Amino acid sequence: MMRPLSGLRILDFTRYLPGAYTGWIAGDMGADVIRVENPRELAKHARMFGHADDPEAARLRRARPSYWRNRRSIVLDPGNPHGEALRDALIASADILVEDYRPGTMAKMGLGYDAVAAINPRLIYCSVSFAGQTGPLADRAGHDPAALALAGVLSRLNGLAEPTLPGVQVADVLAGAHAAIAVMVALQQRARTGVGTHVDVAMSDASMPLLAVALGRAEVPEDSLPPDGQWHPKGGVWRCADGEWLCTTDMEPRYWQRFCAAVGRPDYAALQFEPAAHPAIRADLEKLFATRPRAHWLELLQAADTQAMPVLNPAEALRHPHAAARGMHLRLSVGDDSVEQIGTPFRLSGLPQPEHRPAGLPGTERDAILAELGFDAAARDALAAAGVFGDTPGDAA
Repeated sequence: MMRPLSGLRILDFTRYLPGAYTGWIAGDMGADVIRVENPRELAKHARMFGHADDPEAARLRRARPSYWRNRRSIVLDPGNPHGEALRDALIASADILVEDYRPGTMAKMGLGYDAVAAINPRLIYCSVSFAGQTGPLADRAGHDPAALALAGVLSRLNGLAEPTLPGVQVADVLAGAHAAIAVMVALQQRARTGVGTHVDVAMSDASMPLLAVALGRAEVPEDSLPPDGQWHPKGGVWRCADGEWLCTTDMEPRYWQRFCAAVGRPDYAALQFEPAAHPAIRADLEKLFATRPRAHWLELLQAADTQAMPVLNPAEALRHPHAAARGMHLRLSVGDDSVEQIGTPFRLSGLPQPEHRPAGLPGTERDAILAELGFDAAARDALAAAGVFGDTPGDAA
């Protein structure tokens, strides 16, 4: 069966998760995603994260991230004038280009939106950056926590009075997901107009929807106060007798009543909206949950139809039976070994599970891509001699 995005080609100039997310989802859905890798970026990445000398270790490291799968790779120095014909051919063949450089950097390499739109007016050009392509902070660089800080999210992300750095990539995923949505919208627009567009996604913008509920409940934004660090009967994270953790989210009155009855504290049900009683309730519940192992509480609360889940670590979550049943746990072969990855985070009825292919080493599919674009072996060798591909050889095809 043909995949939903079969026939769509994406040029992926990205280096990090926010930009890479679009190619991840599109590749899972059948798009031909070509990762165009800058040799200078590869060298910088090796300095930041280390270099594996063993070829098998290098292949496994490259294959592990879920967000780089289902791509073909070509290494290309975008600033090398001898590579202009190849760059133009790639651009002309593509439907979408995604990049995550600081605003203005792609233009300096001759790959800004106006330049590529002149080559391919139908191209959808998606820029994912820290603060966007316009505005007084457009020239600023920053990673995930700084985007959350600018968006007003970091001030309340951990639910405590004092903000801390998050332990996962929040703004990265939100920016990537919004980029994927925006690109699909742009494709629909192109189907009507025949012309591409420049999609501008800022990590800071993409993070602000996290405030939608808090701002929606406030008469004015100033009324949306940061967390006070106090516990309120809307749930909690509880340490059990075996040292494992349990999360409850019984904030609706009927669920709070079920929770209180299940743990043997029915009198607490009437105190849900009595702040003066909350510190004593919390202290009592902490002592109570510490008297039994987590499995005991999970069984008890599940039988009462309350909202309780174990706090799983990443390995437990990935290998949980529910994740397996949902197709969210993948094990992909890499030579004689394998890697575990996250599956596609949505389902489409009537379609089989997506096919998944782990990323290969940089430039692995170079020669096949060149052949598709009409560059023969002699042209390939000339480009290599001119340093267009850096030091990374292509495949043997």
